[in-house]
Parts: sequence; structure tokens; C-alpha cells
Amino acid sequence: MEQQEKLIGNLEWDGLHKPRIYYAIAATFCGLFLSVLDGTICNVALPSIASELNISSADSIWIVNAFQLIIMMTLLPFASLGELFGYKHVYVIGVSVFTLGSFFCALAHTLPLLIGARVVQGVGAAMIMSVNTSLIKLIYPKKYLGRGVGLNATVVALASVAGPTLAAAILSVASWPWLFAINVPVGILTFFMARKYMPDNPTRVVGRKFNWHEALLNAATFGLFIGCIEAFSHHVAGWEVLIGLVLFLLVGTLYVKNQRNKPYPMLPFDLLRIPVFTMSVITSILSFTAQMSAMVAIPFLLVHSLGYNAVETGVIMTAWPLVIVFVAPIAGMLISKVHPGILGGVGLSVMSAGCFLLAFVSSDSTYLDLVWRLMLCGMGFGFFQSPNNHILLSSAPPHRAGSASGMLATARLVGQTTGAALVALMFDLFGNGAPHKAMILAGIFTICGAISSFTRIGLSKPHESFVQGK
Repeated sequence: MEQQEKLIGNLEWDGLHKPRIYYAIAATFCGLFLSVLDGTICNVALPSIASELNISSADSIWIVNAFQLIIMMTLLPFASLGELFGYKHVYVIGVSVFTLGSFFCALAHTLPLLIGARVVQGVGAAMIMSVNTSLIKLIYPKKYLGRGVGLNATVVALASVAGPTLAAAILSVASWPWLFAINVPVGILTFFMARKYMPDNPTRVVGRKFNWHEALLNAATFGLFIGCIEAFSHHVAGWEVLIGLVLFLLVGTLYVKNQRNKPYPMLPFDLLRIPVFTMSVITSILSFTAQMSAMVAIPFLLVHSLGYNAVETGVIMTAWPLVIVFVAPIAGMLISKVHPGILGGVGLSVMSAGCFLLAFVSSDSTYLDLVWRLMLCGMGFGFFQSPNNHILLSSAPPHRAGSASGMLATARLVGQTTGAALVALMFDLFGNGAPHKAMILAGIFTICGAISSFTRIGLSKPHESFVQGK
């Protein structure tokens, strides 16, 4: 069967043009923003949801965990489906499933129903995230790809940190179900735009089939991995965590052995053999671990250590995503002039400085003292993310863009999950001093990410003939 596989299609595809490109971009960004946003938007409402549904605070955490867990379990399988059946089709179905899940979340009146609806939402979000950057690569002409990746990174960054702020705004005028109901009209509009304006895959592999056995092994491996991290950070008994860790190692080893010699593995070992791709994945994991550690720690730092209230904290933290809006597109435009490894390394070095400065901020600091430090973090992260995503995508051949996109999203979520768990560990170890220690840890991870980024300067991309799939 493997000998019958061959690459066909338009190998010279060079993106969309006006005016169709604008509608396709809008559809891509809307779906991405909603799917990333819903990972954090209900965090602020968990106490209200727990009270209204008459459940414990510990049980309410599953409203968040169920969404994140199902995404991690299904990202790479959906990326593989995108390569087989078209990124557009996976994206359109994903938007439909996500919108339907949001509708069910808004109507849920018991915890099991709400968790079930969040699982449906998570499946849709995984479909959207798995092919998002692949669609960016198809939509933008090659000479503008850096700009497109920069804007895409801006959307991810904004959605990642805007959840609590938007949730507070919605909850000030409406009840918690509206956190989910607000997705429905946007989801419907996104569905119709994506269906009409997004391009189909220009290239595909004939003779390749989807492997459900691989998909189940992938889901079990990542499910156990995230489950162990979540269990550890939520004070589950040590012996239970140990059992989960042993199962993860056994299943993970079986999955890796299954994937190593596949021509188109779901866990993309063929892409991970490309040094610059691997280093970009490592850089992404380190950087998003630092970002999430900082974003979880900063509210506690501002409220408990510096005495600000929740509203003031939200306003101050807006400085981080606000500066990314301006920096990420600039970084995207600089990609063709400055090596992405340099841009990413310099950006993460700047971010590390911001993290360390926040870790040692004095108790009498003014708004301005905090804002410029947060802007330093946002500026550094903005200069990292666009170049990193660009070099990761451009190092993969067109017919493997789906797996590259899935790996990019997987690296981001692994980093964010690890970062949140590490902050929980800091609270166990250091109590009230945890926010400061977490910011130091974030700075260390960011320095490691900067070193990883700089190492890519000496690594060449695959030959152009390979990148084009010839």
C-alpha cells in the first residue's frame, strides 16, 4: 500500500487574492479566536457556576479540564484528517461542532450536561486549531506568509490572555450561560464565510488512509500525559499519579514504536527529523510554559502581594496583549529580512527581562512601574511567536502542513498546561511567595527558549525541492 502512495495536485499554489483573501482570513481568525478564548473565558465564572449548579469548587474545575483534555487527545488525529480530506472541510465541521457545543453549554443545567457540552466544544476547538496554521499557509501568497503568520500569532496571543477580561465584562451585564451563548452567532457567521471563501487543499497524497489505531494510541498517550499533570497540580494521591505515570510511559512507548517507521506518522517523526522543525517545537514549548506561568502568577502577584483589586488587575494586565497587537505583525514583516532564530531569541531575551523585573517588583510600585514591565513581556513574546511559527511551518512540505499545524498547536497547549501546573506546585512549596517564585521560573524558561531559538541560526531549512514536495 505504501508503494502506491503518491503526491498529486497543484505544487505551485501561491495563496488567494483580493477580495476573497479578506473573507478567508476573517473566517480563520474568528474561529481561532473563539476556540482559544474558550480555554480560559469561564475561569472567572467558576465560583458562580459552582454555586448555581450546587457543586463543589473542586468539581467545577472539570468544566475547564474537560475542554483542554479533549483538545490534546484529538489535535494530531484531526491534523491528519486535514491532510487526507482537506483543511477546509475539517475547519468547517469544527466550527459547526464548536458552535453546537457552545449552544449546549448555554442550556446546560447540571454539571454532567455542562461537562458533556464542553467535550463537544473541545472536539470542535481541536478541529479548528489542528488546521488553522495550515490554512494560513494556503490563504496567504508566499511573499506575504510572514505577515499572515504574524497576524495569526496576534490572534492566539490576544485570545490566550483576554478570557478573564471579556468574561468579567460579560458577567457584569449577564449570567454565566452567556459566556457560551455569545459564541453561537459568531460561529454561524464564521461557518458560512469559511464554507464559501476558504480554499481546498492544493496537494494531497493518493493511497494514504486514516489509521484509527494510531488515533486511539495518540488520544491515550496525550490524555494520560495531561491527566498526570492535572492530577499532580490538583493534589491527587501520589500513588494514583504514579499509576497514571506508569500507564503513560507504557502507552507512550507503544505509540512511539508504532509511529517511528510510518511514512506519514500521526506523531510527525518525519518532520521531527528536520532539526530546525524540532528546535522550533522545543522553543515553542519552553516559551508557552513561561507565558502561562506568568499569566497565572501575575493576578496573584497584583492582588495578594501588591493590594490591587480585580478590576485594577484586569486593566493593568491588558498591557501585555495590547503591545502584542502592534509587535507581532511587525515581527511577521521582519521575517524576510532577519533570521527567525535571531528574532525569536532577541524577543525571548526581552521577555525574560520583563519576567525577572516583575518577580522583584517592590510593594510600592505604581501603575506605570507595572505596565512597562508587562509591556516588555508582551513585546518580547510578540517578537518570538510570529517568527517561530513561520519557520516551523515553512520547514514542512505542503502535504505535511496539517501535521505541522497540529504539532504547533500541541506544543502551545503542552507548554500552557505545564506552566499552569508549575504555578500550582509553586503555591504548594512557597505559599504566599509563590507568585514571585513563579515569575522567576518563567524568566528561566524564557531564557532557555531564547537559547533554543538562537541555535536555529546555524540550522538550514530542508532543500526547496523537499519543501515543495517534489
